[in-house]
Amino acid sequence: DEAALAAIRAKRRDELSNITEPQRTSADQKRANAAKRDDMFRNKLILAPLTTVGNLPYRRICVEYGADTTLSEMALIYNLNRTQRSEWSLLRRHNTEGLFGLQVAVNRPGDAQQFAKAIEASGFSYDFIDINCGCPVELIVRQGCGCGLWEKKGKLRQVVQALVEYQSKPVTIKCRIGPDEADPQLHKHIGEYEEWGAAAVTIHGRSRKQRYTKLANWSYIEQCSHLTNLPVIGNGDIMGYSDVEQHRADAPNISSYMLGRGALIKPWAFKEIKEKTVMDPSSAERVEMIKKYCNYGLAHWGADEKGVQTTRKFLLEWLSFLHRYVPSGIVDASNPQRINERPPAYRGRDDLETLMASENVADWIKVSELFLGPTGDKFRFTPKHKSSSYSTSSVGGAAASSANASSPEVEGGADEG
Repeated sequence: DEAALAAIRAKRRDELSNITEPQRTSADQKRANAAKRDDMFRNKLILAPLTTVGNLPYRRICVEYGADTTLSEMALIYNLNRTQRSEWSLLRRHNTEGLFGLQVAVNRPGDAQQFAKAIEASGFSYDFIDINCGCPVELIVRQGCGCGLWEKKGKLRQVVQALVEYQSKPVTIKCRIGPDEADPQLHKHIGEYEEWGAAAVTIHGRSRKQRYTKLANWSYIEQCSHLTNLPVIGNGDIMGYSDVEQHRADAPNISSYMLGRGALIKPWAFKEIKEKTVMDPSSAERVEMIKKYCNYGLAHWGADEKGVQTTRKFLLEWLSFLHRYVPSGIVDASNPQRINERPPAYRGRDDLETLMASENVADWIKVSELFLGPTGDKFRFTPKHKSSSYSTSSVGGAAASSANASSPEVEGGADEG
């Protein structure tokens, strides 16, 4: 019947008009997207996603010191899709955090799609999603996440496209230079990421096999940055202004800088970089920072017995890095502290400064007791990232410390992605 055919034709015309309209505006949309990603990912100082230690109270400290962008601890999409409350809690944002990204690990495009739909409908506050393609921990890699996802290009492309299609915020990729530093592979693939829909890429200048040994390869990061239109964020070994100044000279195409372990050892590195200076905070100022962290922890995890113990546990994890700081007033100014160099033994300018430099877990516990009260006889603590404290082990308040050649392993989901 003619009426039915006319209705079908009218419906088809509507469908076609809906299809062709985006095509007519796609060039404008691309320009708008490029401008938006430039605003979000260029000329920023970014705090890396840090497992365990990159919690909300710690991120607040870094924001106060000048971090422009922060990311959540790595969350597993597999657990998020099964509504595990502990996993979703990793994605909470404090209202002082400016640009805020959710870092996720995933190994299946279907899981990425399910999560994207859920986060879009959830009301969670975030500005972008970062895909962890850089975690070198064997357990994560075997599951097809982290470096394991990056090494499966087709699956990574599908994950990016699913996250781009099913939620409305930009999607970024954080990766390493490839499986082996002797044969870096990223330059072969980075040019495709924009086509997939990615908004930026962070490059940690080490391979999966390197983990944290040797120095990050910033010349290769710069090489890769010329093979894409996307903002490229450089990551690896930054501890202060002198590092960024060197990278700006040697790798001028890098858009922004990400700090991980350097910010754990000295959170004020963000302020140093912005003010182009070297800070020498006193022991009293550093203790005040720790006090503030404890207050933020109690506000976040609760002030009851469980909240106090949780705050103490995460503070001790942070102290396993923070104790490595060597005051600039003590170190030779011509030879600034480097991340991969074991800090020299030194006596502080006062007893408090000496206490905070201790590698002994018992001394870290003493620092925690200044603000959180006595631990009690049953308290036990062993750093989750043991290498960060040079293989420190503890039994109650006692600790033994021995040198360990490996570097700390924390960022980007168990490591610095």
